[in-house]
Amino acid sequence: MKAVRWHGAKDIRIEDVPEPPPLRPGELKLEILWTGICGSDLHEYNAGPIFIPVETPHPLSGLKAPVILGHEFSGKVVEVGEGVTKFKVGDRVAADACEVDWTCPACREGRYNRCDQLGFNGLHRNGSLTKYMNVWEYMCYKLPDEVSDEAGALVEAISCAVHAVRRGRILEGETVAVLGAGPIGLSCLQAARAAGARQVFVTELAAARKEFAKNLGATAVLDPTEVDVKKEIYDMTDGIGPDVTIEAIGTPATGKQAVELVKKGGTAVIMGIFEEPGPFHFNEVVFFEKQIVGSIAYAGEYPATIALLADGRIQADPMITGRITLDEIVEKGFDELNTNKERNIKIIVKSE
Repeated sequence: MKAVRWHGAKDIRIEDVPEPPPLRPGELKLEILWTGICGSDLHEYNAGPIFIPVETPHPLSGLKAPVILGHEFSGKVVEVGEGVTKFKVGDRVAADACEVDWTCPACREGRYNRCDQLGFNGLHRNGSLTKYMNVWEYMCYKLPDEVSDEAGALVEAISCAVHAVRRGRILEGETVAVLGAGPIGLSCLQAARAAGARQVFVTELAAARKEFAKNLGATAVLDPTEVDVKKEIYDMTDGIGPDVTIEAIGTPATGKQAVELVKKGGTAVIMGIFEEPGPFHFNEVVFFEKQIVGSIAYAGEYPATIALLADGRIQADPMITGRITLDEIVEKGFDELNTNKERNIKIIVKSE
């Protein structure tokens, strides 16, 4: 079968690979429907390896590069392994990307996204940019009729946003500022609205992405190259500032800005993936009793995300800006996202 494999930075190849091995107890075999290209995939393409193991195999999967990419996907069950009870052939599912050991302290607490041996589909184990894939039953969630195959491919990314909103403990009536209007930032905007935020400000440079943010309910969209973002937001919040900021870009400058922008006593949620470290003066936290909270992936947010998609409180379709095939993955996928970032949100890939 055809698969998209990562061999190194700027080295992604479309190759013929065997179908997945026979199912182990507790596994499902999926026919992949659609896969979203994630920001972390783009990081691996541009500057990897970041997550992908290249020397020592991952302890759970036993895999190291080359690896089949893809962890945001929808699929259809075509075979069930011994002991599987929640799914049957024909079910449509979205799959959590996290492979975990279920034995470490974090897993026992239900915070499996902090697992000591955490692995991700498409990074630490073979992913969904292919035709068939084996996944554990515990990773999968049924998609209702109200959620399309295409929207199902965005459940993983949107769950990251729902988790970030929960990490920020956003309450009804609060004010939020989201830094970045890419797919995660736009998902955070919608998730914050769904959580009851009264105002959600968004910062963004790209003209097309500004329009996406406006159309999806941003209170105001601010370009930091045109205005003093902090002054504008504080003016619109009676000098108080946002209760929560969410950094969804992953640059030292925006990480710093997220902390400086949040109000006294507020919470800055950092969820961007950073390619380099940056300087930060911690007096900004100490003097004003601010909190910095990290957010990675999700820990049980899939059911909530699917429900939010099913009832329309979060919309996936407006964020899909491209539909391509596996053969087009480099030119119309990764290269397109690099060269025309301003007009793209989420490009999804149809399996063949």
